[in-house]
Amino acid sequence: MTDPTIGRLRVDGATLHYEVRGRGPLLLLIPGGTGGAASFDGVADDLAADHTVASYDPRGLSRSPLDDPEARQRVAQHADDAFQLLELLSPDAPARVVGCSSGAIVALHLLTTHPERIERVVAHEPPVVEVLPDAAEHRALLARVQDTFRRDGLMPAAAEFAAGLRRPGADPADAQAATEPPPQATARAERTMADMPYFLGRIVPSFMAYVPDVARLEALSDRLVLAGGADSRGELPYRPAAFLAERFGTELIHFPGGHTGLSTHPAAFGELLRKVLST
Repeated sequence: MTDPTIGRLRVDGATLHYEVRGRGPLLLLIPGGTGGAASFDGVADDLAADHTVASYDPRGLSRSPLDDPEARQRVAQHADDAFQLLELLSPDAPARVVGCSSGAIVALHLLTTHPERIERVVAHEPPVVEVLPDAAEHRALLARVQDTFRRDGLMPAAAEFAAGLRRPGADPADAQAATEPPPQATARAERTMADMPYFLGRIVPSFMAYVPDVARLEALSDRLVLAGGADSRGELPYRPAAFLAERFGTELIHFPGGHTGLSTHPAAFGELLRKVLST
């Protein structure tokens, strides 16, 4: 893997760690979960053959510390962080953006607020559950997860959250595989675990309560690619992308693997991503 150029960017209330590879038009990769910039390591080099590829650790995660560790997290502010990276790395030309999971929520907000800076967005399984007809059930799930977190701690809450994401009738062993990345380097694994309380306690409840501007997204759907995992049909993170694609009359692109196909099938995931970005 090519060593990236490392940068630090001061934004309102945080300092972002970002990494840049390659040459060409800017492709900004917005990670989900606790993966940070490293979650794209399996695809970044291949994408850098056609693009200047930038990835980063979102505010509060890993190497992007908050000024105030207790600060409330909002999708709009995370999207502004992504916008600041676009302004820094591609000030004169629109960029392409790929977001996964919670990062895909950020990408959707970025598209609706700064469409003039965006050429194309690929949003892989954004869990914008508020667009679903049964949104009330998912609000109840999030409330239960937060109650469990406060009462019993991280691991019971994480287990309850994972159970709520899987499709009805799914094997719990499959859910484990779908919600956890494969073993990685020790340093990355340690960062992931260290970030879990912040992610589950403050990113998940805020981001999954986010209500996207669906009318605005529909008006911009010619530059929005909604995507899901081939193995995660029917699971909660998959359903909003499928729902929005049907509403907009656009194709839902299926990537290899499930919700974490980026980590479990990096070569095939990256190959399809290059194709989607080039069309």
